[in-house]
Amino acid sequence: MPLHCANFHPMSAVLSPIVSEFETEEQEASYDQWFRAKVEEAMRSEKPRLPYDAAMAKVQAMLEERRKSRANSSMV
Repeated sequence: MPLHCANFHPMSAVLSPIVSEFETEEQEASYDQWFRAKVEEAMRSEKPRLPYDAAMAKVQAMLEERRKSRANSSMV
């Protein structure tokens, strides 16, 4: 389809699930903009940095809590 076609909307093109997890290029662009803003915000943050080992321990604790919660809910 030529780019000058009146019905061509590049930001609403449907994407293949093999190519992208988003349904449209518009959704992908919106997520990309949000994600980049979050990264910029984190990089500008004055909060103390969390060391890698501490971050991973925190994630592991959260995952373990989720596993326990799922195990308890499946027993009901």
